[in-house]
Amino acid sequence: MKKYEVTGQKDTRSGFGDGLYEAAIKDGRIVGMCADLIGSIKYEKFIEAFPERFLQAGIAEANMVSAAAGMAIAGKVPFIGTFAAFASGRVYDQLRQSVAYSNTNVKIAASHAGITLGEDGATHQIMEDLGLMKMLPNFVVINPCDYNQTKAATIAAAKYEGPVYLRFGRPVEPIFTAQDEVFEIGKAVQWNEGKDVTVIATGHMLWRAIKATEELEAEGVSVDLINIHTIKPLDGEAILNSVRKTGCVVVAEEHLYNGGLGDSVAQLLARNHPAPVEYVGVDDKFGQSGTPNDLMEHYGLTSAAVKEAVKRVITRK
Repeated sequence: MKKYEVTGQKDTRSGFGDGLYEAAIKDGRIVGMCADLIGSIKYEKFIEAFPERFLQAGIAEANMVSAAAGMAIAGKVPFIGTFAAFASGRVYDQLRQSVAYSNTNVKIAASHAGITLGEDGATHQIMEDLGLMKMLPNFVVINPCDYNQTKAATIAAAKYEGPVYLRFGRPVEPIFTAQDEVFEIGKAVQWNEGKDVTVIATGHMLWRAIKATEELEAEGVSVDLINIHTIKPLDGEAILNSVRKTGCVVVAEEHLYNGGLGDSVAQLLARNHPAPVEYVGVDDKFGQSGTPNDLMEHYGLTSAAVKEAVKRVITRK
């Protein structure tokens, strides 16, 4: 198992806020825009340091995307922030035409993703955004796992030339990645070496996959655990190398089966190395109101669900 230490607990959206502030110190082109959610997206530190580089768009997300595209064409690096449900679904036409098609250097800060938004309910939760965004040509799609990785991903996104969708969340979760770990867009992180089964996890599900892996290893099941923080471009080489060794795979994500990371993995395997695949995700349902932990339990996004999926997929080899 990759060495790790839990150094505290924090929400991934705070990783974005701190990463944006650090990136902006080094790059004067960075500007921030928000759709009336400054506190929710954690823009306070950026605004305090660079008030002249922040614009409040109000509840006008489509206008915000179009304005950001114009700023990017003028040489700025805009980070636009709102809830993931609005940052993808509500503004899809503007993202497609003004950002993806034009390949403008706009960064989408998509907070409160998945069902862990919690009590705000189904209208504000989104479990289809990764599918929406990975289908847009030119977009990079990133889904980091904890505070440290989100901070590093934000800094990496600022340096990347082109559209980026950065997905993060509201709940307080363990901080377990190294503070100084380099974030490389499109490069998977190996968490455990194993030979019986490949487990691929992204976002909040990585911590649950780590706990499942530790229990499985204690039971004699050898797990090859991979963190895929970049949904697109996908590190196909790392996935194929692992599955050629283990012969089967489980994909764990806080997203619908349809369109998510699991779909990307299944397509990769179908073209290159067919193997049994099991999913830990949500099957064609909307969210509902509840605490983040209760919702994760209700929808089967748990370490126990990862263990069960591992045992199912091994029998299919």
